Order: sequence, then C-alpha cells, then structure tokens
Amino acid sequence: MMMNRQTGILALEDGTVFRGLAFGAGKTVVGEAVFNTSMTGYQEILTDPSYFGQIVTMTASQIGNYGVNPDDEESDGPKVAAFVVRDLSPVASNWRSRQSLDDYLKANDIPGLSGIDTRALTKRIRVHGALKACLSTEDISDEEAVRRARDWEGLVGVDYVREVTCKEIYDWENDQEPFTVEGTHLHRKTEEPRTRYRVVAFDMGAKRNIFRKLSQHGMDVTVVPADTSAERIRELNPDGVFISNGPGDPAAVTYAHKTIADLLEDYPTFGICMGHQIISHALGAKTMKLKFGHRGANQPVKNFETGAVSITAQNHGFASRREDIEGCGAVVTEVNLNDQTVAGLRHASLPVFSVQYHPEASPGPHDSDPLFDHFYQLVAKRAEARKASGNA
Repeated sequence: MMMNRQTGILALEDGTVFRGLAFGAGKTVVGEAVFNTSMTGYQEILTDPSYFGQIVTMTASQIGNYGVNPDDEESDGPKVAAFVVRDLSPVASNWRSRQSLDDYLKANDIPGLSGIDTRALTKRIRVHGALKACLSTEDISDEEAVRRARDWEGLVGVDYVREVTCKEIYDWENDQEPFTVEGTHLHRKTEEPRTRYRVVAFDMGAKRNIFRKLSQHGMDVTVVPADTSAERIRELNPDGVFISNGPGDPAAVTYAHKTIADLLEDYPTFGICMGHQIISHALGAKTMKLKFGHRGANQPVKNFETGAVSITAQNHGFASRREDIEGCGAVVTEVNLNDQTVAGLRHASLPVFSVQYHPEASPGPHDSDPLFDHFYQLVAKRAEARKASGNA
C-alpha cells in the first residue's frame, strides 16, 4: 500500500501544534483530544459511539497491522471525530482483514494523522487535561487550526446522546454467535438452556456486543431510543431495564434522568458507563468532569464488597460524585484504583446497580462478565415473583 505523504496538523487550544502524515479522509474537524491505552481493538474503539465528538489518540506504537473487518464493528461505522497514531502500519496482515485502516477511514469520511509523537501528546493531556483540538488533513495554517480548536464549544453541557441513539424501537437479533478457539478449530460455546426474560435496553450510544452479552446470558432484548418515556416502557412490559454507554455530558441528558427515576422502583435495572451516570442522576447524585478521563482496556477496579480486583475496559470523561451517591440511598461498591473515583454502585434496597466501565469486553478483558449473570438473576427473581402473584 502506498502511503499518503500529505502532511496534516493537530492543534490544541493551548497553542501546541503537532505536524504529521495525513491518512483517511481529507477533512478538518474539531473535538476533544483524548488518549486510549488499549494495545489492540482499534476498530471497536473507532466504532464505539461513546467517542462521538472526540479526537482519539492511541498510545500503542503501531496501529492498523491487522486491518479492518465488518464483524468487529460495534455500531454502523466510526463515531470518532478523528484518529491519531504514532505509526500507521503499511501492511494489514490477518486472515479476517477485509480492508486497510487507511481505506476504512477514507470510506467513512474520518481523518487521521500518523507520525507524530503520541507519547508527548499523551503526557500533555495528562498534565493539562483533555483539550479542545482541531485536526486537519487539508492545507490550513497552524494559526487557523489553533483558532478553530479554541472556538469549539467543548463537551460540558452538550447532549451527544441524541446524535447516536437509535431512531425507533426494535428487537435485537443476535447476529454473531460466540466462538472459542481450541487447537486449530473454532467451536461454538454451549451453555445449559435457561428461561429467557425480556429486558428493555436504553440505547444511549450502545455497542453491539452489549446486546450480544445480554442475549447470551438469557435475555431477549428490546432496544429503545434514549428519549423513550416511562409510560412507553411500561407498555412494553419488560422484566428488567438496561441502560447503555454513550457520549457527551451525562448531566445534559435530563430527559433520561427523569425517565429512569420513574422506573427504578418497578424494574431491576443495570447501567454501564453513561448508564451508570444516568442512574446516579436519577437517584439525585451529580456527575463531574474528569481531568483526562479513563480510556483503555487495562483499568483496575476494586470491589469493596468482595475484595476482588478486576481489570476493566473503560471509556468516559465524567464520573459520579461519591459524596452524593452515599447520601441518596445507594452504596458505592467499586472504585478505580488509579484515582479512587466511583466505579460502581448499588441501591441499598432496590434491585438496581451500575458500573463505570464496559463489561461487554469489546475490546477488553472478560473479568466483568459475571455482571450480566447477576443482572439475569435479579430479572429472574422479579419475573418469578410476579408470576407467583399472578401479575405476569
């Protein structure tokens, strides 16, 4: 593959400018400059709707070496504003690859920049916090790029959930069965059959693997737009409610706060990432902007109730305030060991819990997979109780 030798620019609001090699689309964009510490899984990261409005830098030194394939997409295409790497691999070498990363970003109108010092960029973000930025693969001056970065509105107070949520209610159909590798052959996983229950999943910017995980753990999933009313949820008569990840400021999604607050006493509820933050607001807690957020597949989390430490995948720039949670009928169950921010909560008396990470492991470790089984058990308990009382 011939590399595009055109230069590109990444300019930060503090006046810092990086020049590198352009790839992907010829375009100028603005967004929040953030970094992700995952070693692999760049396609899942690109297509994670939680990254809407962000210019993502990968800290791994080479990206693109195993190409791109449609099976690994977590939504209907890339959602990042732009993509930054140290070294763009000139070869895509994998039997599953269908396209190079460069061609994939071109086809989806996403600009990229390679050949810059991503270590220096990451250190600047860690020291100064996530910064407003402009990335251009077109011919613009340093001064113009800095001006555009400074003029961008930023993420605080912005509702990006409306930009990425589904447009209508639909039933999820599991499109990809799980596989394991044994020797040189692929084998389908088999599990004991279990009673299936219906859950409603609020799509705040969900990744597809979340719905797969719910389905694999015995739940039939009805996906609903983020602004679906509590009355409409009750009409669907689910056994439980799930709230997904998503982009932007959780404080701005006020319609979801109200809806979830209305539903918490009626249904077992599980939230992840943005869903965790929405549950926090629904309970009366506030959220705060983190300095540079948590983005990567190697974030350590400690559970106070079990003493276990899990390695988790995370992607968020906001967090729930611990003092608020402990004053609104909930218990902080987990913290991020890097900075002691809240990583999980449960309601003291209701079957409601949430985590500030992505337990569906796409990409990332599988330490948190039991959370889906815990949710299933809560849903099953409520469904059986309703059945016994004749209210099913």
